[in-house]
Amino acid sequence: MKQTNKLKPGSGALLVFILTAGVFGIINTEMGVIGILPLIAEHFHVTVPEAGWTVSIFALVVAISAPIMPLLFSGINRKKVMLLALGVFTLSNIISMLTSNFTILLIARALPAFLHPVYVSMAFTVAAASVSKEKAPKAVAKVFIGVSAGMVLGVPVTSYIASEVSFTMGMMFFTVVNALVFMATLLFVPSMPVKEKLSYGTQLNVLKKKIIWYSIMAVTLINGALFGFFSYMSDYLRTVTEVSYSVISILLMIYGLANIIGNVIAGKQLATNPIRSMIFIPFALFTFYICIFILGEWLAAMTVIILILGILAGYGQNTMQYMITEAAPEAPDFANGLFLLSANLGTTVGTAACGAFITFFDTRYSVIGSSLFLAVSIVFVVLRIRTVQSSKTMGLKVAA
Repeated sequence: MKQTNKLKPGSGALLVFILTAGVFGIINTEMGVIGILPLIAEHFHVTVPEAGWTVSIFALVVAISAPIMPLLFSGINRKKVMLLALGVFTLSNIISMLTSNFTILLIARALPAFLHPVYVSMAFTVAAASVSKEKAPKAVAKVFIGVSAGMVLGVPVTSYIASEVSFTMGMMFFTVVNALVFMATLLFVPSMPVKEKLSYGTQLNVLKKKIIWYSIMAVTLINGALFGFFSYMSDYLRTVTEVSYSVISILLMIYGLANIIGNVIAGKQLATNPIRSMIFIPFALFTFYICIFILGEWLAAMTVIILILGILAGYGQNTMQYMITEAAPEAPDFANGLFLLSANLGTTVGTAACGAFITFFDTRYSVIGSSLFLAVSIVFVVLRIRTVQSSKTMGLKVAA
C-alpha cells in the first residue's frame, strides 16, 4: 500500500504524544544541567562559571543553527530525521555520562544542539500536518507542553537525581528519556517521506514578505520581554519580595506549571480567533509587568501575578510560533526555524537589556526593561495584523 504523509485515522494523537515526549527529552537535555552546575564543577574540577559553558555552548549552537538546519533537512523523510536527532541526543548523553574530560563534555553538549532546531521545528510542522487545518493550533499547543515540561521538570528532577545519587545518574535521566522516545519513534511512527521537496530558493523567498519581518520583530521583542524578566525572577523575588530560596523554588514551579495551562488555552484560542490572541498577549503582559513593579514587595500579590504571568507565558509561546508560521505556510520548516531564531535572539537581547536596567538602577527596574520591549512589540503586531487585513482587502477587490 502506498504511503502518504498523512497518518491513519486515530494515529495522529499517538504521533503528537511521541513528538511531545521527544521535545520534552530535547529541552530537558538543554535545560536540565542548569540545576547541577555546582555538581558539574565539582565532578570535572572546574569553576562554576566554566561549568556554565555546558549551558551557554548549547544555547549558542541552537541560535546559530536555528535558521539553517531545518532548511537543510526539509526534504528528508521526517521519521529518519526524528531518529537521527534522537539517536544523536542519546549518544551524546551516554558520552556525557561516561567521560571525565570537561572538553569532551562540552563537545558532547555542542553536537546534539545542531539538531535541536531540526527536531523541534519539525515537531511543530508534523504535529500541525497530522490533523486538519482547524485543529493544527491545538496539536502544536500539545507539543509546546513538551517544551514547558522540559523546562519545568528538567531542572528539579535532574538536580534531585544528581544531588541524591551522582552526576552520572543525572545524565542517565537524559539518556533514558531520549532512548525511550527513539524506540517509540522506531516502532510506532510510520515512514513520512516528503512528497514535494521545496527548493531552498522557494523557502528563502519568504524573507521577501513584510509580514515575516513584522512577525520576527514582534516575536523577538515579546520573547525578549518574557525571558528578560524571567532570567532575573529569582533575584527579584529574593531582593524585592524578600522571600527565602525555598519559597522562590515553589513560585518558579508555579510559574512553570502555569505555562502548561497557557499552552492548552492558546491551542483553543488560536483555533478560533488568532488575531485577538496576537494583540492580547503584549497588552496583557505589559499590564502584569507594571503590577509587578508596583506590588513586588507583597508576597500574596506576587504569587497571584506569577501564576497569571506563567499562563500568559505559555499562551505567548504558542501565539508567537503561530505568528511566524502562519505568515509563511509555504515553507513550514524554515518558518519554524525562524521562530526558534527569533525566540533565542529575543532571550539573549532581553536578558542583556534587563540586566543593564539592574546595573544602572536596581533589580526592581528589570521589569521596566521588559515593559519597554512589549511597548515596541505592539507596533509590530499591529503592522502584522494590518498587512494581513490589507491582503484580504486586495484579494476581495481582485475577486470583484
